Amino acid sequence: MHGFMIGLTWGWMAIGVITFFYLFKKTAPFGRHTTTGWGPMVDNRLGWMVMEIVSPIVLTMTFHYFANGLAFHQWILLLLWNLHYLNRSVIFPLRIRTNGKQMPVSIMLSAVGFNIVNGFVNGYFLAVSTPASGILFGVGLVVFLSGFIINNIADTQLINLRKPGETGYKIPAGALFNWISCPNLSSEIVEWFGFALMAMNLGALSFAVWTFCNLAPRAVAHHKWYVEKFPDYPKQRRAVIPFLW
Repeated sequence: MHGFMIGLTWGWMAIGVITFFYLFKKTAPFGRHTTTGWGPMVDNRLGWMVMEIVSPIVLTMTFHYFANGLAFHQWILLLLWNLHYLNRSVIFPLRIRTNGKQMPVSIMLSAVGFNIVNGFVNGYFLAVSTPASGILFGVGLVVFLSGFIINNIADTQLINLRKPGETGYKIPAGALFNWISCPNLSSEIVEWFGFALMAMNLGALSFAVWTFCNLAPRAVAHHKWYVEKFPDYPKQRRAVIPFLW
């Protein structure tokens, strides 16, 4: 079983790398990039809830199936995973002001599929691997929490750009938005690399790689969209990393 899971996870990461290059050619059609021709649509909030709630359920069930117990560091990692997805699957969808907006059902279902595989892989490796300890675990925890906090600050800034009932887009400003177009996406990349430092297993590494491969091209697409839509968009901003990219 363990050998199979190692092979599966390396193959899973390879798909992530392929996806990275594909997403520079074809932007995923949801949010501001939503287009017709992708089949039936679903309410944006409902889509977020359905596709994200799968991850904590699958990971928690898989972990408890394979684990012999719950060590302290494993307990922290399980708690952090579920904290992130409680926010992403319940709190965030209830906060966003996207009345009337929809996403393709195909995108929702593809995300559900991703979260099933990702939750299973990470639940397994979290159960059978020994996490980092000491300074390395502490550094990873600081990195994860920093990403989590920045992510929520950036989400709040974006949500507050719209007054109740508004659905249009405006130029965000303040904090990291002064330097990059998508601190909400960049900070999530930071989060999961922090998690990988703490977990020190192949599953967590695969998710960090996947997060970068999925969100970095999306941040680039957002940045390009801003530049094309707003002639006065700040010239010093980058897409993913301040001053660099």
